[in-house]
Amino acid sequence: MAAVTATDLVKVYGTGRGAVRALDGVSATFTRGRFTAIMGPSGSGKSTFMHCLAGLDTVTSGRISIGGTEVTGLSDRALTAVRRDRIGFVFQAFNLLPQLTARQNITLPAELAGRAVDSDLFEHVVGVLGIGDRLGHRPPELSGGQQQRVALARALSTRPDVVFADEPTGNLDSKSGAEVLGFLRDSVHRLGQTVVMVTHDPEAAGYADRVLVLADGRIVRDTGA
Repeated sequence: MAAVTATDLVKVYGTGRGAVRALDGVSATFTRGRFTAIMGPSGSGKSTFMHCLAGLDTVTSGRISIGGTEVTGLSDRALTAVRRDRIGFVFQAFNLLPQLTARQNITLPAELAGRAVDSDLFEHVVGVLGIGDRLGHRPPELSGGQQQRVALARALSTRPDVVFADEPTGNLDSKSGAEVLGFLRDSVHRLGQTVVMVTHDPEAAGYADRVLVLADGRIVRDTGA
């Protein structure tokens, strides 16, 4: 089963002569257990595409399914539940809560959902990411690379259908960025996770199994499908 399916997505911002067609009939299927990078120049629609797939933005027309469940047209409450329970997010800005420890940031999604933390998965993810000795530290006490690893652990801790990563190495130095990309790839190959990453960096895209290139709101190249 596909982790995510997009069918004929159209996204238009504005109306009349000033309308901008950010997505122009985009269709793609993201297979479970693969790492896909989405690339394209500024204004190509790559970030809009990911935000629509992740339920962070609505589409003008078209359909999106996550784990076989169509999410286009869901109420705000239902869509919030999908994002909480079935999607993991990793952002350029980390988006950690500074008053919480690393452990508390990682377990927060499960607690918000009223579910017990999967201790075996927690220990495995923390071990793979090498942050076991940083769990009692708060974000301001961590380096950028360590903060992004905590964000990765948080995204993986609920066994989501898909992890969306938006320029996850944008605020990191080259060494930390390479480590984070390696961890994303390992989450696919060692944990069976599905990862969809937006990046402008060809070196970052080189970690992926597949690369989609957008231009003018359309997919113009699909490498490794």
